Amino acid sequence: MAEAAVGLVIDKLIPLLTEEAYLLRGVHQEVEEIKCDLDYILAFLNDADTRAESDQRTNNSHGVKIWVQKLRKAAFELEDVIDEYTHLMAQQQRPHKHRFIGFLRRNAFLLVKLKSRHDIALKIQDIKRRVRDINQKSAVYGFNSLPQGAIDTPPGKSWSDPRKDSCFLKETEVVGIESARAELIESLEGESCQRSVIAVVGMGGVGKTTLVHQVYEHVNGCFDCHAWIEVSQSYNKVELLRSLISKICQARGEFAPEGIDAMNERAVTTELSNYLQGKSYVVVFDDVWNINFWADIKNALPDNNRCGRIVITTRDVEVANFCRTTSFVYIRHLKPLPPEKAWELFCNRAFHSECEKDCPTYLKELSWKIVERCEGLPLAIVVIAGLLSTKNKSVEQWKKLHDSLSSELDSNEHLTSITRILSFSYNDLPYYLKSCFLYFGIFPEEYSIKPGRLTRQWVAEGFVRPKKDKSLEIVAEEYLVELINRNLVQVPRTKLDGKAKSCRIHDLLREIILKKMEDLGFCQVLSQSYLTLKRTSQRLSIIHSSFNVLSRNLKLSHVRSIFTFNEDNIPRPIVSTVINNFKLLKVLDFEGAPCLDYLPKDIGNLFHLRYLSVRRTRVQLLPKSIGKLENLETLDLKQSQVSELPVEVNKLHKLRHLLAYHIEYKMDSIVRVQRGVKVEKGIGWLKALQKLYFVEANIEGFDLFKELCKLTELRKLGIKKLRSEDSRTLCDCIGKMEHLESLSIASISEDETINMESMSSPPQFLRHLNLDGHLRKFPEWIAKLQNLVRIRFGWSKLEDDPLKGLQNLHNLLELGIYYDAYCGKQLHFEGGTFQKLKVFYLSDLSMLDSIVIEEEALCDLERFLIGSCPQLVEVPCGLQHLRNLKVLGFIEMPTKFLMFQDFQSLHAVPKVRFAHKVNGEYTAFGLESLMMIQEIMRNSFYDMIMNILDEKEYSFTPLTSIFLNHFAYNLGKVLEKVEVTGALNRNW
Repeated sequence: MAEAAVGLVIDKLIPLLTEEAYLLRGVHQEVEEIKCDLDYILAFLNDADTRAESDQRTNNSHGVKIWVQKLRKAAFELEDVIDEYTHLMAQQQRPHKHRFIGFLRRNAFLLVKLKSRHDIALKIQDIKRRVRDINQKSAVYGFNSLPQGAIDTPPGKSWSDPRKDSCFLKETEVVGIESARAELIESLEGESCQRSVIAVVGMGGVGKTTLVHQVYEHVNGCFDCHAWIEVSQSYNKVELLRSLISKICQARGEFAPEGIDAMNERAVTTELSNYLQGKSYVVVFDDVWNINFWADIKNALPDNNRCGRIVITTRDVEVANFCRTTSFVYIRHLKPLPPEKAWELFCNRAFHSECEKDCPTYLKELSWKIVERCEGLPLAIVVIAGLLSTKNKSVEQWKKLHDSLSSELDSNEHLTSITRILSFSYNDLPYYLKSCFLYFGIFPEEYSIKPGRLTRQWVAEGFVRPKKDKSLEIVAEEYLVELINRNLVQVPRTKLDGKAKSCRIHDLLREIILKKMEDLGFCQVLSQSYLTLKRTSQRLSIIHSSFNVLSRNLKLSHVRSIFTFNEDNIPRPIVSTVINNFKLLKVLDFEGAPCLDYLPKDIGNLFHLRYLSVRRTRVQLLPKSIGKLENLETLDLKQSQVSELPVEVNKLHKLRHLLAYHIEYKMDSIVRVQRGVKVEKGIGWLKALQKLYFVEANIEGFDLFKELCKLTELRKLGIKKLRSEDSRTLCDCIGKMEHLESLSIASISEDETINMESMSSPPQFLRHLNLDGHLRKFPEWIAKLQNLVRIRFGWSKLEDDPLKGLQNLHNLLELGIYYDAYCGKQLHFEGGTFQKLKVFYLSDLSMLDSIVIEEEALCDLERFLIGSCPQLVEVPCGLQHLRNLKVLGFIEMPTKFLMFQDFQSLHAVPKVRFAHKVNGEYTAFGLESLMMIQEIMRNSFYDMIMNILDEKEYSFTPLTSIFLNHFAYNLGKVLEKVEVTGALNRNW
């Protein structure tokens, strides 16, 4: 982590040195010399970090750790000095509206701050001397003599790698890989003679080697040649190829080619390629890390039209993707075990000496908790269960391990293999990704993080290095993708386009991160069980009712970031005190603190603040001093009570993300009431803005759209309360936003007509479009948006079928039509249209009475939701064509639809749900349950129902109440089969 600390400081020095006038006379040379020394140190710091973290080096490990700690401390102090200096100079250069007063102020400032400038210069000189001393001592530890990654376990010290056991397991001892094994065997034994690569990808300890060895043992006899090669992180290409040809010859009972040990790379590559010509072969390369690995071996493994198979196990999916350049690649992502398989594996290992291999009843609860902590990771299950198998089968012993598992992972010699194996992935990261990965430890256990929040914070922290022609946010997204590809970050939910919707880390990885964060001073997590503050932590994560501890620790001036989670008690005086004492804060994240109802007026003193969030708090007003936060990049007000922005916000010229809206869910309908914020004249000065949503358009006193025309860097824009007379001006404004990717427009009322037809040059990169308002006709420009992946219409009152205008949008993934957006009677999906659409939902279309789906339409549709269409009394025609449909939902459908439809044809859909409101709450039924109720209703109340329906169309809600209440109390056994889920989420 010293590597990360030094790397980030160097990144910070570069822009400082490029503006020579910004530095004091004499200081520039000092800073430049520090940077040169740090550049030299950075060249071998990864080696130093690895040595410092190793607990097996006995000779000079203590000296290395002290060396690294000193370097890290010097880097942190230098960062503090840089921030102090930039603040000082910014105060000096801040203009005044009266030139003469500004002149007097600048001169007075120079006199008052002269001592401060002198002190900073002295600090820089002191740091320079210390860095020089640290640099000179590096030779003592031999950093210059060892290449990166060359550290192995020293002689006499060994550790037990549980992965080696996988090569000796019987097929009956392996749990949860049956389907994956069958798939891989089929891929290897396939009829294709083309050379192909089969890559098994997954996080460390997930069982890749175990799976592949089982497959290898099954298929190697089917090939003329076979070999298994273990690939180290620092392999030698020539040695690897020599080993490969030797093992192939050995397996065939032959001698290796004469002189193989003396051959160079070209010779051994040619020898191996010639040897394999005309032969079928399967070669396994286990544990590959280098993405250039395929380039090193591809020429030695010929595509000889004789069924060449290369199997790779890796933690990084990019290793597999690089093979695609010259070969067919099949990738099998190996996931952690599901709970039932994890339990089976645990019992097999923990109770292997028992006859039944079953867990005693009195240990089941504790055992399940231990299994849950492992989150399906076979490595952890096997090692922990193996340790428990050696202990007495007593509640006391097992509870002791469960309660102390976090500390045992780092100290118990039987469990350290878990930490070591999982840590390999962290140690392999470049320095800029190490900081990003450690950031996940800030969030609570099992916390799912929105990628946008995470990447904006990385940018604010300075973790993201600029790249030509790419915004910092795009680069940060690439960082996250790389961590996901390396299987260090899990993605529990994805968007329709495959991007992460939320992300988290495995609980055992979090335990490793927490230990590293504490040791490195990266962040300290405070909770009710741990309230002792360390003086070295750069960040504080405050989890549930531990904010008060800050009132006793106000000398932590070096703290860069503060986060609160589940905090239900943040006293006003403490918030003010923290803001007045933590002057170097870059990130202040109060998200989800419902008790917070204000921001102190002194918040403007946080000159370095780049990220401020009061999302999901009760904050109502922003203080005027917020205009002094001239480095602020993100202001997150979503789901707060802020409804108006003070004019001082317009001074935040570095602001990139202004997120502000509030959503209220009404119980009697599925309408989401959204309001944005009102802005003041001058919003157009925020020219760095990339996201602005939602802003209310019905503002008097200035031309909002003239201001918006200046915001040409916008990627996301949301407009609320648009008036008819402003719609044409808005279209002209949007036409100037070339980078716009997401646009949401809502009229001031559902009857307000908005003219969106006049847009002559719509943003071509637009991906998301929401239009809520009465449209005169379908805007023709929408059909030109070939990058569009999601579109939603509401209140549009279109008379012509909107599908005709959308059917040529070949990348469309989601379509929503609701609140009388279409007033016609039929929606018709023609054959061959909407080939990529995955989600389609419609709701509250009062005139719609039929939906027709032709064959070869909606081929990829996965979710189809229909809500509250009173005239729709038949199941959509052509549903049988939707082969990929996974979820089909009907919400608040008419009685005739539910009671007299034959739903037998829907059995092919994996999940069918019907939802209705009963006694004020939404209740959901499965298909079988509804068909059962149909039968009961027909047999018991058929005549009564027919009489009611003959008199008038009776609403379903009271009818539902009648039979539900009746059967809930009198036919309990029947309704035990009915899936009553309670209040139904409106997004279901």
